[in-house]
Amino acid sequence: MTELDSKSVIAWLRLLGEVYGQKKDYLTDLDAAIGDADHGANMARGFAAVATKLDALEGKDIGTIFKTAAMTLLSTVGGASGPLYGSFFLQAASVANNKNALTAAEVGAALDAGIKAVVSRGKAQAGDKTMLDALLPALAAYQEAVVGGLVPGLQKAVEAAKAGSAATKPLIAKKGRASYLGERSAGHLDPGAESSTFLLDALLTTASQ
Repeated sequence: MTELDSKSVIAWLRLLGEVYGQKKDYLTDLDAAIGDADHGANMARGFAAVATKLDALEGKDIGTIFKTAAMTLLSTVGGASGPLYGSFFLQAASVANNKNALTAAEVGAALDAGIKAVVSRGKAQAGDKTMLDALLPALAAYQEAVVGGLVPGLQKAVEAAKAGSAATKPLIAKKGRASYLGERSAGHLDPGAESSTFLLDALLTTASQ
């Protein structure tokens, strides 16, 4: 696949509904260690709700699809993850308005816009033990590798996200509920970094088909 078309975007979002359902308990266990144990349930509920909207979005442009996903997440997901993931898709939509397919470069622009929205909304940076520890290196890796095409770019992005998420384990959390634990937050993976990695991995799976 050289472009990400609207059918593929719908397939990606549908796959996310399945992935977060499967990973619900895993993310809950991670969040129980350093948060309030709701991340798994929130992600599963939010993307299950998105999945119910997808049939009606067949034939719509990608901006509309992303915007619908964003508004659904904002209205159905509590905690920090609803506003953060909602903001991600809302800003990604701004790059994809009226487009039925995105080139590899436009996918990069959508990821860039979405991740900048997460930075702005969460007021976090690399090393704070958040989802950005997966997303920021993933974006940098994608932008470097995208000259080789969409799938090679996403492969490098997922590799970087996995490494970035793994690297959150020894970190002391600087943001969110985990930051209340201070040094006790070290020794645990950040659930948001893991769920962000799943998001990108599902995009790679979809683009590779």
